[in-house]
Formats: sequence, structure tokens, C-alpha cells
Amino acid sequence: MKLLSEFTKGFLKENPTFVLLLGLCPTLAVTTGLKNALGMGLASTFVLICSNVMISVIKKLVPKEIRIPVYIVVIASFVTMVKLLLAAYLPDLKEALGIFLPLIVVNCIILGRAEAFASKNGPVASFLDGLGIGLGFTLGLSLIGIVREVLGAGCILGIPIMRGLDYYTLKTCVVPPGGFLTMGLLLAGFKYMSIRKQKKEEIRRNLAAGQHAAAPDNHDGR
Repeated sequence: MKLLSEFTKGFLKENPTFVLLLGLCPTLAVTTGLKNALGMGLASTFVLICSNVMISVIKKLVPKEIRIPVYIVVIASFVTMVKLLLAAYLPDLKEALGIFLPLIVVNCIILGRAEAFASKNGPVASFLDGLGIGLGFTLGLSLIGIVREVLGAGCILGIPIMRGLDYYTLKTCVVPPGGFLTMGLLLAGFKYMSIRKQKKEEIRRNLAAGQHAAAPDNHDGR
């Protein structure tokens, strides 16, 4: 059950995009469309999983004084692998991601998980943590990318879904200010749902406490 929670926490409870607010530079920069968002999210997920597992394996061999430089070298090695793979098989995506692909090395999500989790846990838990956080980051990027691409260009993955409605597309969504607007609105919606969930849980707890307190009185009455 604990391992399952390590995997699922990245989707909602510790979602990097909408809860922890980490990795906002690539989030705002590359989410002009779903393709770029998926590319960045999956590339980050690969690096996150591999670096988490590697760091969890070598953590006892690394002196505390140099752990951060060692972690960065490990992360940079996997980022280089991703760059070479994209250059070989998806050069257009590599060009679209631009400088933000090598900047995965200093993405605070990846370095943060290495320091806060992988350096204190075993390979299996670190793998699940990296997978869950990475997929949560990918989902966050994809949601923003879908909203911006649909509203700004009337298509998804370059496929038109709003034929004849070009006049009504919001071109602001696919330019930099649109990233801030979309992110802000989605954050507000996510926060609203979180508050509603907390209130429902509070009401449920209060009802349960009230029923528990009333039970002895009913028993005494009988």
C-alpha cells in the first residue's frame, strides 16, 4: 500500500505543476501545443526515473559534501541520452523543445526528488516515485498544452477540430502571455476542487464524530 501511494501521489496530492508549482519555466514555455508538452513531460519522466534509481543505488557511496554535484552529473548523463535519442529519432521535437531540453538538468523537480526522496529510499520506491511524479508532470503539461492548442489554434496535435471557426480562436493562448493566463485559470480550478474536497472530508468527519458522541446516550436511554 505504501508503494502504491508513492506512485499515485504525483497525480494529485503532490502534482508538480498544480500543487508544488515546480518546473514552471518549461511548463509555460513549451506548452503551446500537446505534442511539445508530451515530449517535454516524457523526456523529464525518463530522466527522473533513471536518476532516482541510480541515486538510490549509489547514495551510500557518495560523501555528503559532494552529493549535489554528483547528483547533477548523474542527471546530466541521462539528459544527454535523451538529447541523442531525440536527435536521432525525433529531430523536429528536439528543435521545438530547444534550450529547455538541456535545461532538464537543472529542473528543480528532478534535483528535488533526488535530494528529498531517492537519497533516502531504495530503488523500488525511488522508481515508483519518479514514475508517479513524472507522469503527474506530464499530465499537467498536457492539460495546459491541450487548452492552449484548442483555444489558440483550433486543433490537437496539429489536427483541426474547429473547422470553419478560425475567427473564434484565441491567438493569445499560443503566445507567451497565454501561458500565464492558462496556467492561472487552471490553478484556480485545481485549487477550487481541492478546497471542495477538503470541506467534504471535514463535513464527513464532523458527522462521524457526532454519531460517535450520540451513541453512548442512546445506549444509556435503552
